[in-house]
Amino acid sequence: MNGQELLASLAEQNEGLLKTADAVQAGVSRPTLAKFVEKNGYERIMRGVYCAPYAWVDRMYLLQMRWPTAIFSHETALFLQDMTDRDPLQYTVTMKTGRNPSNLTNAGICVYTVKEDLFSLGETTVKTVYGHDVRTYNVERTVCDVVRSRNSMDGYIFTEALKQYAQRKDKDLNRLMKYAKVFHVDSLVKQYMEVLL
Repeated sequence: MNGQELLASLAEQNEGLLKTADAVQAGVSRPTLAKFVEKNGYERIMRGVYCAPYAWVDRMYLLQMRWPTAIFSHETALFLQDMTDRDPLQYTVTMKTGRNPSNLTNAGICVYTVKEDLFSLGETTVKTVYGHDVRTYNVERTVCDVVRSRNSMDGYIFTEALKQYAQRKDKDLNRLMKYAKVFHVDSLVKQYMEVLL
């Protein structure tokens, strides 16, 4: 298999996405990659990532590829966890305190930071609407995050998220209260849940 065929195979395996790192790891030179990209009309959608003309661009997946240390949270997590029907106007992520979020904020991403010992609490993986796995927080962590950020959120989205959580069959109220205590919002969460349940 020559370099061009290998690149075509790599792109096909990744649903039209071609990463420079994958090509180099497979033994394809950068000049061969550049020729393939130009010849086949691939678009550079971020540093080191090219998209075939026939492929749908999954922005959430690309964002996670570009910034693997970020976890989707808040309004974006609500969307990924089917707790709102509104597409997020701006993606929201959480990073560890001490990381420099300027590249993300410059790209229009809303960034929250949290201490390292709380960063992975409730982390899970879900599929985007395009079928790619991305990191986000589970529904209980997401409820705690939105309660903590309630003053900066759209009131409708906030209220709807709590209602959606209360109606879920897979909710875990014990886990919710455990997380709420860790984030110091247990009294607020308890009040909201008493009204909704």
